[in-house]
Amino acid sequence: MKKKFDMFELDKNLVEALNKFKIVEATEVQEKTIPIALEGRNILAQSETGTGKTLAYLIPLLQRLDKGKKEIQCIIFAPTHELIMQIHNTIGEIKRESNLDITSTPLIGSANITRQIEKLKDKPNILVASPGRALELIRKKKIPAQNIKAIVLDEVDKLLDKKNLPIIKDIFKATQKQKQVLMFSATLNNVTLSLSEDLADNIEVIRVKERNRVNEDITHNYVLVEQRKKIDYIRRFIHASKAKKILVFINKAFDANEALEKLKFHKVNAATIHGNIDKEERKRALESFRNGKVQVLVASDLAARGLDIKGVTQVINVDIPEDPKEYLHRVGRVGRAGEKGEAYSLVDFKEIPIIEEYERSLRIKFNKKYIYMGKILQAED
Repeated sequence: MKKKFDMFELDKNLVEALNKFKIVEATEVQEKTIPIALEGRNILAQSETGTGKTLAYLIPLLQRLDKGKKEIQCIIFAPTHELIMQIHNTIGEIKRESNLDITSTPLIGSANITRQIEKLKDKPNILVASPGRALELIRKKKIPAQNIKAIVLDEVDKLLDKKNLPIIKDIFKATQKQKQVLMFSATLNNVTLSLSEDLADNIEVIRVKERNRVNEDITHNYVLVEQRKKIDYIRRFIHASKAKKILVFINKAFDANEALEKLKFHKVNAATIHGNIDKEERKRALESFRNGKVQVLVASDLAARGLDIKGVTQVINVDIPEDPKEYLHRVGRVGRAGEKGEAYSLVDFKEIPIIEEYERSLRIKFNKKYIYMGKILQAED
């Protein structure tokens, strides 16, 4: 039987806030990590995408905060701008519904550093940051690193890569030795495990088994389309599906921009996020998608990493990944929290073997579909 949040001896206001979001029972990773984190112990946890890792560390952090005390007590690190803002927004939502006296500030590398320094003068309890910008502000003595009582590494596998590892190590050296370290990731290999042990002592390693890694609430489909017609086909599919929020994956920025132009030409409310657009454009695109002003978000894999947007019911893969796990990572944007979701892959004949490999390795069934007279129909085998 799943454990309910009111069984964790949490602040009743925090539990009531979760209830308002219809979050009553803990997921497996939450059930395994929250009691240990509440004791102040160090954790390295691995659990699949969409299993509630963000709340697995936020709940004990918010519980353990010295609320109302105006000082920076915790830093949460994430590898992408989108994930940083998503975590910051989640903290804001919990604060709003719980009335807990907690404050949070995002620190993104490409943002205006002068404005960030001004916000730091308010002494927020939690910083949600990119490693590079946080280290820069620590060296400028704008972040009193010696006061940090807890550090979170979200998507620790990415944060301990060759680019980020030296920065993370310098940050750890600047902070007090007696701090809590919480590390979470969808994947965990021996390299990450070894590196994490260099950062913190007595780490509790928690692995959530992957027996339920294929979400049964997601229906998998494919449509045969010639490669050169895929971008044009997106529009036909969107009109036929009539879904309110659709996430479209396209690998190349050039193709994403071409798709966006064609969708807008045909009066489809769409936006795009990929590596070649600036922070403000990304922010506007995501906000418009979240609040329903935009029906379709065209994204690259990297730009969409960590996205958790409520109400997305369909994912369209224009370029399908060869790695089955990457496919699961993409389609995991739908079918969350018990909701139903649909995944559609546009494939040409050369890509049929990839679909067959998905079926074999993931043990899922793909439905063959086609569009006729503005409707999505089941194809005959």
